Amino acid sequence: MTRTVGMILCGGFGKRLRPITENIPKPLIEIKDNYTILDKQLFDFKSAGVDRVLLLTGFKSEKIQERYGNNYLDVEIEYIKEDEPLGTLNAIKLGMESLGNNEQSVIRNGDVVADLNIKKMIEQGEKSDYPLSIFITKMVSPYGIVEISGDRLVSFKEKPILDYYINGGVYFSQGKIDFGEFDIGDIEKTVFPMLAKENKLGYYREDGLFWMAIDTTKELEEIKKEYKNREDKPWGYEKVLIYTDKYLTKELFLKEGFHTSFHYHEKKDETMYIISGAGYIEFDDRKEYFGKNDTIRIKPEERHSIVAMENTVLHEVSTPHLDDTTRVEDGYHRLKGD
Repeated sequence: MTRTVGMILCGGFGKRLRPITENIPKPLIEIKDNYTILDKQLFDFKSAGVDRVLLLTGFKSEKIQERYGNNYLDVEIEYIKEDEPLGTLNAIKLGMESLGNNEQSVIRNGDVVADLNIKKMIEQGEKSDYPLSIFITKMVSPYGIVEISGDRLVSFKEKPILDYYINGGVYFSQGKIDFGEFDIGDIEKTVFPMLAKENKLGYYREDGLFWMAIDTTKELEEIKKEYKNREDKPWGYEKVLIYTDKYLTKELFLKEGFHTSFHYHEKKDETMYIISGAGYIEFDDRKEYFGKNDTIRIKPEERHSIVAMENTVLHEVSTPHLDDTTRVEDGYHRLKGD
């Protein structure tokens, strides 16, 4: 049986984020209190069933090792340190040397936060005719744009999604990567163009999900704003939108093929409004299927689990009982305090 190993590129200096990165490597930047970029990435690997991760380190490697040791969330952690920075190609090459004959890998940039379905990417990559696949997603314009008609300006759009795809910084390799004659430099500028020219490079696409590469203080502030009322879950995330003494509104995002715990609420009476996606809610005695714009009510004491057949976003409007959840069956490894 083939085992999937995670690799995370953690060796950069993060120069554009100084002074924050003067004493810590970029992956240890907190996106919320005591929750780092690397915490998120390791949690995502664990939730996708990846239980061995190679951290490809360099700058301030000891800081990363102090935080994670050799085990985090029951994920086996190994460190491969680059003695001098020679680009992402060399770091990945060192990581590849630690793979066994029956191991494949998912490689991630250490500054990317994304709600990517790694489990699905692995499944698609295993079936692909291409030895290497790149995660791509639609580009969000860094600027607002204007629309014109004839000699006049007719409208403004604030940072729209463009009809172009970008490299999302996550890669799946069925085995060892063919590096050709390249030894150093950035893999995106050397090996990837070579493989594309040789018809050996595929892609995995997901649109409409949250994705951000944290490279500047502006992007860091944006990700902290995203995480202000958000909690990552093994199946996606939940985010508090409104919380008053009269009602509570949450946004839930579930990745395709995942489900919440089987649980119930003692007091909370909730209604689910399906914003996008499809799936069903499994009760003790029935299943209620849903699609976009559907509404489903869940009464107190009703045991249930939400199952996503597609990437699903829903808004949960309920009575204001924020922590009123009793799990009956779970099966996920959760973050501390969750």
